[in-house]
Amino acid sequence: MSIEGEYVPSAMQWVADQVAEYEASGGTRANTLRETGIPVIIVTMRGASSGNVRKIALMRVEHDGTYALVASKGGAPDNPAWYANLVADPNVMIQDGPEPHDYVVRRVEGDERAQWWERSVAVFPTYAEYAEKTDRDIPVFVAERTD
Repeated sequence: MSIEGEYVPSAMQWVADQVAEYEASGGTRANTLRETGIPVIIVTMRGASSGNVRKIALMRVEHDGTYALVASKGGAPDNPAWYANLVADPNVMIQDGPEPHDYVVRRVEGDERAQWWERSVAVFPTYAEYAEKTDRDIPVFVAERTD
């Protein structure tokens, strides 16, 4: 399954630039969150409202070939726009290196969420600060490979 259609880059120029550079280099450049050195993955999805192809870079939280997608939005009171995309269509592509693969996502809760949250905070400790800043329960999705 390939996500096809018109690609609309992020309105945030630095995100659009990072996605473009990551993909152009097969994941050898622009593969960390700015100057942090923390690895990222590129997630391709379909826009919930527009139907357009959307791409974002997210922290690389991986365990046994499965990834966590943390909808933190920096601890803002609302979910990131891409949250609605995953709820509307759980089929995504994830690029972690030279080529993308197909995945299906599901939101995790309870003990499973706690386990993935712990893994996520281990990769990016700032997630814990984001959780303290907001009253919402930061959604965590798990992406499992389908191809």
